[in-house]
Amino acid sequence: MQNPTPFTGTPGKVIALHLNYPSRIAQRGRVPEQPSYFLKPGTSVSASGTPIERPAGTELLAFEGEIALIIGRSIRRVSPEEGWAAVSGITAANDFGVYDLRYADKGSNLKSKGGDGFTPLGPTVIDAADIQADALRVRTWVNGDLVQNDTTAQLVFPFGRLVADLSQLMTLEPGDVILTGTPAGSSVVRPGDVVEVEVDAPTAPGAPSTGRLVTPVVAGTIAMAEYGADPKIDDLQRAEAWGSAEAAGVATPTAPATILTDELKAKINSVGTATLSSQLRKRGLNNVSIDGLQSTRPTARLVGLARTLRFIPNREDLFISHGGGYNAQKRAFDSLRPDDVLVIEARGETGTGTVGDILALRAQVNGAAGLVTDGGVRDVAAVTALEMPTYFANAHPAVLGRKHVPWDTDLTIACGGAAVQPGDVIVGDADGIVVIPPHLIAEVVTDAIEQEREETFIAEMVAAGEGVDGLYPLNAKWKARYLEWLK
Repeated sequence: MQNPTPFTGTPGKVIALHLNYPSRIAQRGRVPEQPSYFLKPGTSVSASGTPIERPAGTELLAFEGEIALIIGRSIRRVSPEEGWAAVSGITAANDFGVYDLRYADKGSNLKSKGGDGFTPLGPTVIDAADIQADALRVRTWVNGDLVQNDTTAQLVFPFGRLVADLSQLMTLEPGDVILTGTPAGSSVVRPGDVVEVEVDAPTAPGAPSTGRLVTPVVAGTIAMAEYGADPKIDDLQRAEAWGSAEAAGVATPTAPATILTDELKAKINSVGTATLSSQLRKRGLNNVSIDGLQSTRPTARLVGLARTLRFIPNREDLFISHGGGYNAQKRAFDSLRPDDVLVIEARGETGTGTVGDILALRAQVNGAAGLVTDGGVRDVAAVTALEMPTYFANAHPAVLGRKHVPWDTDLTIACGGAAVQPGDVIVGDADGIVVIPPHLIAEVVTDAIEQEREETFIAEMVAAGEGVDGLYPLNAKWKARYLEWLK
């Protein structure tokens, strides 16, 4: 392996990826289905030792230690395997940004991340020829303290895929640089701080390293002109710049409003799924039950809002591209929140597991209301031991790749013969599971409560010896007696 060479030159294009490391995704709470990018100008590139200026009047200058890929030859429409082969070198990068100007960019990041010196690169380049793409490490220090430390072993979007994806629409040329995302630990720095980033391959022969990319932070002295966007921040930007609300010293953002208020959940839990199904049938909805499943906790009630995950039939090449790393299945489980019910489309395929004890535990720790799959469950004893109910077709010991590829999330799916959309209300008990469109839930529950009151009255009358003719359902005579009974 060749010794690292100094990084020199100005790239024709600097392309940066938004999210890639699972640790950063967990911080952001946003799970990307596909890679997304932004451009940084070549004038933002600087060398190791060059100070970065925090613009006058701004507060939130944040660092992001990253691995930079250097394209070695001109490519267009290449495969992921060809994409990684087109990378000639690897170096350290720092994707600086000023969150005070983020609002002005509308997602482009041009003003917030495109300033002079906002993309330090170097100091040296590792030859990519003998490096495994999933065996790299990136570390960042601020004033000598290690603040970022992660590897490429579990990236959501492997490097070859990024290069291939970008090459579908644009020619990548020698010297172009791709910034591949930052792990957790990115935060705010101030004038006087020194940020260092190093990329290495600790398990490769010779453990090659880029050396430390050093960037001192200095204070800008020239105020921003009035004919452009002024710096502007709020608690959300402070929390994202610092990495968390706690680190920023601001209030934790409140969770999004949900239709499942405590009052509504109590009403839903007061009626059975059979009654809810009856009310849906009265409204012309006959295909709203998820059929053929059993519950790990048949006496437990399930009430929540649908999140969805779709598996497609296994195909070996597709499992290679979508089954490994931080795939759709892992992203779905990691992103669950209180009141969520993850509904999984497994096509009724019972010859393999679709969830096991670790992912089920992750769902419970996140506060999810439950899991529903029309496929198998692995580690069924451990999943049954959880407090959270899981509805499933059968137990099966096989791993996911035997029959399925985890494909995508939060879209309309089919599960147990029912169509399920994200946000549908899922209600389950010992009788089964019903899917209720969210815009109908309030009226359906109100009418279900009234139906069960009537049925309580009818049951009392039958127990007293009355016949069911005219009583079930209530005719006018019995309706009058029912109204008196209510009083």
